[in-house]
Amino acid sequence: MIHSGSTVPGSVGSPASRVHLRVAGSDGRERIQEFVAASSVEAVRQAAQRGLIVLSVESETEVKAGQTTGDQFPLLLFSQELLALLEAGLNLTEAISTLHAKERQEGVAGVLADILSALREGRNFSDVLAGVPQHFPEVYVATVRASERTGDLPNALARYIAYQLQFDIIRRKLVSASIYPVMLLVVGGFVTLFLLGYVVPKFSAVYQSAGRDLPLLSTVLLVFGSFINKHWPWVLGGLAGVFGIAGWIIAHPQGRVRLLNQILRIPWLSERSEEFRLARFYRAVSLLLAAGISLPRAMGMVTGMLSRTQQAHLTGARMAVEEGKSLSEALLAANLASPVADSLIRVGERSGQLAEMLERAARFHDDDFSRWIDWATKLLEPILMTIIGVVIGFVVVLMYLPIFDLAGGLR
Repeated sequence: MIHSGSTVPGSVGSPASRVHLRVAGSDGRERIQEFVAASSVEAVRQAAQRGLIVLSVESETEVKAGQTTGDQFPLLLFSQELLALLEAGLNLTEAISTLHAKERQEGVAGVLADILSALREGRNFSDVLAGVPQHFPEVYVATVRASERTGDLPNALARYIAYQLQFDIIRRKLVSASIYPVMLLVVGGFVTLFLLGYVVPKFSAVYQSAGRDLPLLSTVLLVFGSFINKHWPWVLGGLAGVFGIAGWIIAHPQGRVRLLNQILRIPWLSERSEEFRLARFYRAVSLLLAAGISLPRAMGMVTGMLSRTQQAHLTGARMAVEEGKSLSEALLAANLASPVADSLIRVGERSGQLAEMLERAARFHDDDFSRWIDWATKLLEPILMTIIGVVIGFVVVLMYLPIFDLAGGLR
């Protein structure tokens, strides 16, 4: 949604508030737009002046629900397409208008329509983007705002695209590395369940007809298998519930964040996680410095990329930089710089190429993290296969153990 401004014409002295209206533009598309007005009547008047057809006044609950369920804005694709149009010679308004005309997703088209409407009113591009922080992060807005001072928006977009692409490469590598282990666990689990629920009860009937005492572990296995066979609808329902809960957690951003935070508490992973966060921090600060943002402000803008512990350390490092200390000294004292990053940052401070050296430090850590992913994947796969093999083999041995005893008795 777009903020229409901070003052309300014709309502001097009236306290302005945010009013959300469901409107339809000249293209017939419906969207929710935000107006700063003293009342809903004033907001409707502002919408009419823009040539919008007001359909209804939206409550705050409806607006939040619409933001939650709407289409996710493809920021990287938007930046790439906008850069291509700008380099082709179109001005900013023409480029946004072109992107809006070709868009088919209603939620994304609504965001572009709001941006286009605000640009035609003469507002700055960065101010427009700052009005929709759920789609445009602070780093992106700051990069665009800095480019407005230099008049070089394409270069700023290119830097952000390179920054985001590098992060996406690491993320895709993590996802692809986790697919095979997850498939191993799922297939191994279903094979084990099939043995327990179908094969083991068949053996149980044979052993019962033999009338012989069975080993304790075999007896426990047969009882467990018979239970699964008799109550298989409940077992399948429980498994479906587990998979449903897991799917719900993965599908919701907050659930994914909580699950990831729990996984990253594992000591073996926490150290690597902090290094990965530091690499993102270095790259983001490099991006902001290249855009002309001051160092203390850049450090404050990317705080959210670090863990809570690192954020507390960063606060002290930022205060040290504001007091006149060098970045390398501040980060080293706050335990936010590896030996490699510390050396590169010192070189950047001496040569005046701090942004470039921070990018190199991030690239070094990304490469190291990629090698670690490859090593962990190669190690994890045989471990999982061994565990699955041991479990299945244990079940099979317990099933055949009474047969071995019976054969020994016949001899």
